[in-house]
Amino acid sequence: MTMARTGYSLQDTGEGIARAKANELPVSPKHSMEIASFVKKMTTKEAIAYLTEVVAKKKAIPFRKFNRNVAHKRCLKGWDAGRFPVKASAAYLRLLGSVEKNAEYAGLDTDKLRIVHVSANRGRGMKGFFPRAMGRATPKRRETVNIEIVVREVE
Repeated sequence: MTMARTGYSLQDTGEGIARAKANELPVSPKHSMEIASFVKKMTTKEAIAYLTEVVAKKKAIPFRKFNRNVAHKRCLKGWDAGRFPVKASAAYLRLLGSVEKNAEYAGLDTDKLRIVHVSANRGRGMKGFFPRAMGRATPKRRETVNIEIVVREVE
């Protein structure tokens, strides 16, 4: 099976920029979009530290857009609804490590990287079936997500 490749939505390729992209990750698009809006404008070190806490279920990601029937979390400051999207946070941690390596290869200082653009959008849906009783089957759709991160070196 071939995977669909998409380009970067931010076409800026100037000095002091590094970027990374992951296509068709098997994580929740809603969780990915919430993490994307949360980590934007953070430094890469801050984002990695926070997402490591999310994977350990010590801190929560505030759900601002997809927060219908989402429970309150005590560990959130300034926002009520939140969750611990462990699988999506692990995917972001891997991508942040990749963008740091790309920045290091480009000659940038990895301690001064700020996330200037994060995008998470739905990828292709993989078709499948749930086997049911009496020889029947129910169709299912496995969701995927495309994530891209662009960082810039700041003073």
